[in-house]
Amino acid sequence: MSASASVHDEALDSFLDKWRARWPEWGVAQVFVSPELHDTALAWAALQQELTDAAWGGNDARPGEAKLAWWMEELQGWSRGLRRHPLGSALQKLPAPWPVLAASIPSLRESRERPRDREDAFSTLQPFAQAVVEVEAALFGGSSDGLPLVQAGLLHARLANTGESAVPLSVLARAGEGATTRVWATELLDHWPLAQAARPRRLWAALARQRLRRGDAALPLPPWSALWTAWRGARG
Repeated sequence: MSASASVHDEALDSFLDKWRARWPEWGVAQVFVSPELHDTALAWAALQQELTDAAWGGNDARPGEAKLAWWMEELQGWSRGLRRHPLGSALQKLPAPWPVLAASIPSLRESRERPRDREDAFSTLQPFAQAVVEVEAALFGGSSDGLPLVQAGLLHARLANTGESAVPLSVLARAGEGATTRVWATELLDHWPLAQAARPRRLWAALARQRLRRGDAALPLPPWSALWTAWRGARG
């Protein structure tokens, strides 16, 4: 292996490891995904994390906006055989609608604004979530009807990673001081959608839902709980 290839592999691993750090349950749950799809599922999850971190992370929106603009160009290039980001080495050659994902990024950028209520939180994410559904249908096959499940998973991710800033205005208005994230987590859980989706998506959604049930959106599940939850998610 050349030195440049080794550096590139290390760069790719750093992005994959960043996602694994937030979702250590995947080491158990991935057993329910076909082995030939393991690398694709992991890289795709890491890409979504890069995009959503750019959209929602930090106190200043401008660095994230610049990253999202860069990602729009990057994803458009993937359809022409071009790639610069290490995740492209795992994803770019796959026959997925990367331009559709690129076109949805402005809507993801706009979702940084605090939603009015649950309905607004779901609807604001719809364009980006629909692009995610189309990519997953291409990567993993199966149902293309998983839009609500993707939306719910994105809202869980935002809550887990940004805390109170993810809470809609309606929840802020009725929740007591210090209780806003708990109330929003409960509302998400109470309205968690039941939908068909590709198996990796069902597993990610099942893990997210179980975290909400256990009372902490960001806290990884114990291995036994992760295995049971993933088994149920795989069954659909």
